[in-house]
Amino acid sequence: MTFNQALIFGCGNEEYAVPVEQVVSIEKLNNVTPIPHLPIYLLGFTKIRGEIIPIIDLNRILYNRESYGELCRIIVVNTDIVHFGLVVSEAKEIVDFSGTDIHQVGLVNYTKTQYFTAVANLEDRMITCVDPKILVNSLEGIREIIDYLEKMRQDESALNT
Repeated sequence: MTFNQALIFGCGNEEYAVPVEQVVSIEKLNNVTPIPHLPIYLLGFTKIRGEIIPIIDLNRILYNRESYGELCRIIVVNTDIVHFGLVVSEAKEIVDFSGTDIHQVGLVNYTKTQYFTAVANLEDRMITCVDPKILVNSLEGIREIIDYLEKMRQDESALNT
């Protein structure tokens, strides 16, 4: 995964990045339908451009607290597995990284943070790089949710043909 160009966002008091090529859109946090008994990190589902998207709260994953506030955004991310919405404290900017800005981190071997693949060390800030595919694959219970969404899409396609 390359982080030549990345979307920078805030979560907690830290800054994180996802590759721009995986970002589908940035949306306001509204109209999320909660579903009882889902994992704590999953706020529910919303429909964006006609597609049902699971909404994952990154603050709950990283800091065990809920995202809230006017600046909260949903970053819709495309992985080869599923589109999902990542709720963050704020979406900040798009940054072009040079090869010398990015440093691999040893934490990728720690099972709870395998999705932190690198750190961008800039002049006045450090930004943790997140691989959305590894993140979504690391979440407990997400496989069942993805399988359910895929079945819904197939059923919907069958009805429309």
